Amino acid sequence: MNILVTGANGQLGMAMRKAAQGSVDNYIFTDIAELDITDADAVRKMVKENDVNVIVNCAAYTNVDKAESDAESAELLNATAVRNLAEAVKENGGTLIHVSTDYVFGGSQGNTPHTEEEPVNPTGVYGLTKLHGEQAIAESGVKALIFRTAWLYSETRKNFVRTMLDLTATKSQLKVVFDQCGTPTYAYDLAAAISDIIENRKYEGNEGIYHYSNEGVCSWYDFTKVIADMAGSRECDIQPCHSDEFPSPVIRPSYSVLDKTKFKTTFGLSIPYWTDSLKMCIHNLKDV
Repeated sequence: MNILVTGANGQLGMAMRKAAQGSVDNYIFTDIAELDITDADAVRKMVKENDVNVIVNCAAYTNVDKAESDAESAELLNATAVRNLAEAVKENGGTLIHVSTDYVFGGSQGNTPHTEEEPVNPTGVYGLTKLHGEQAIAESGVKALIFRTAWLYSETRKNFVRTMLDLTATKSQLKVVFDQCGTPTYAYDLAAAISDIIENRKYEGNEGIYHYSNEGVCSWYDFTKVIADMAGSRECDIQPCHSDEFPSPVIRPSYSVLDKTKFKTTFGLSIPYWTDSLKMCIHNLKDV
C-alpha cells in the first residue's frame, strides 16, 4: 500500500518518518520542495502517479499570532490545500488522515474536556482556518479520519519544550502563564498511533473526527516547571503569571483539554501520560 505524508519536515512529519520505519507499506514523504499541496493539479498528479491509498496530512500553517495578519496564507494552507488533498485521494478511492487542532474550540468556556460532538467556536484566524479545513473534508465526501490534537512538541523544530529548555537553562527568572490549561502532546506518540492505525488497517470503516493528546492536564506554568526539573535546570526562578501579562492578538482558550474516550474505544490504543512522554523527549534531546 502507498501512503503519502505531507509536511514531512515539520514536527509531526519528522515523527511520522520515525514511526513508519520498518513498515511493510510504502511511505512517500514530501514537503514543499517535493509537493506544493496548494497546487491542486500537482497533488492530483502525485496521487495518481504513485497510486496513493492513504494521505497523512501533517502540513499546516501553525503560527497562531501571525495568522491574524496573514489570514490569506493560513486559509490557503489550512483549508484550500486540505480540499486539494481530499479531492485527489477521493478520486483514487483512498483515505485522508488529517491533523486538526483544539483551537476549533477557541472560545469555549468551562473546565470539562472537549468531546468530538461539542459545538466548535474558534476565536482566531488559525482556529477558523483549521475548522475550514475540517469542513472542506466533509464537503468533499472523501473517506477521512480527522485527529484534533494540542500542545504538540518534539525533539525537532521550534516548540515549547525546546524553547523552555533553553530559557530555563540561561535565565535567572522566568514568568509563565498559569491560567491556561491543556495537555502537552509528544509528536511521536501521535505519529505512532497514526502508524498503528494504518499498519493494522484500523482506519477502514472508522471514518470520523477523533481527539488525541497525551493523558493528564497541566498549565503552561506546570509544564515549564516539569521541563526544568527533568532537565536539571533548577537555578531559574520560574514564576506563575496571568495571560494578560503577555498580550496577544488571539484569545487563547483557558481550558483546552481533549476527551480521548472515542479514540481509545475505537482503536484499542492506550495513550501515554504527559510526563512519561516528556521524560522520553528530554532524554532523547540530551543524547543529540
